[in-house]
Amino acid sequence: MTKYLITLITCVFFATGLQAQNSNLILFTENGEKFYAILNGVRQNDKPETNVKITDLNANFYKLKVIFDDAKLGEKNFNVGLNPGTETSVMIKFHAKKNEYVLRPVSETPIAEALPPAPNQTVVVYSATPTPAPAATSVTQTTTTTTGVPGDNVNMSVGVNMGDMGGGFNVNVSGGTTHTTTQTTTTTTTVSHSHTIDEPVAPPPPPPAYLPGYNGPYGCPVPMAPQDFESLKQTISSKTFEDSKMTIAKQVLQSNCLLTSQVKQIMGLFTYEQSKLDFAKYAYAYTYDIGNYFKVNDMFTFESSIDELNEYISSQRR
Repeated sequence: MTKYLITLITCVFFATGLQAQNSNLILFTENGEKFYAILNGVRQNDKPETNVKITDLNANFYKLKVIFDDAKLGEKNFNVGLNPGTETSVMIKFHAKKNEYVLRPVSETPIAEALPPAPNQTVVVYSATPTPAPAATSVTQTTTTTTGVPGDNVNMSVGVNMGDMGGGFNVNVSGGTTHTTTQTTTTTTTVSHSHTIDEPVAPPPPPPAYLPGYNGPYGCPVPMAPQDFESLKQTISSKTFEDSKMTIAKQVLQSNCLLTSQVKQIMGLFTYEQSKLDFAKYAYAYTYDIGNYFKVNDMFTFESSIDELNEYISSQRR
């Protein structure tokens, strides 16, 4: 019993330690377009950059908005999933066929093994709340102007002679007025600075556990329901030609998401190796648990097919 309790406590502490680990996210554009990165409604970089590293991310999922400095390029919303304790690099790439910007995962490395920041990389610590604007400052300037009429000094001497009596007196008269005018000018300077582009929103909740125990990256949000998937398999199986099967499978995937195990099942409905390979390439972008995608290699007969699929996946991440 004691041994069981010790094991249980150790597992709890281990799980707590994993949960407490933060993550880093590196965002960069393929062709050097400058952008702002907004996570959960809060702008992270103060000025547009081409390469931004955001550290100390404490959640597994974020809503990301990329706003390009060039207004012609517009903005784009994404969902980003991160594994605790890792540094994930993601490229913002323009997809010509889709005529829009997409995210392409490039690498995922334990933070302890991550390289130092690149010279052209802007590093910011994740901020969950916008920086408040400083209060307005007021400067009062007082100007005093003195105007006046110069004083008049009048000196008067009067002499009087009356017989033997003589006398005189002097009169000194000073005159003039001074006027003082005070003028007050008030200048108010308001400095506004904010990190907010959108109204702050609460972090998105983690997705439901469609695949219990899976902690890897996600390629799409919600996999197809089991009953719908069974219906898809029956439809594909009812077709005789490989081309017809492929057309149906691709049509359904354009608006749906699969698990890796479901991708394998559909690959098993094709007869030829090349058809299996073509479908595996197409389905990668529509797979929920892309961290498990290596398992589809079990469906190939030839090593060359595995190599070609790996090369294709690597090209999608560049």
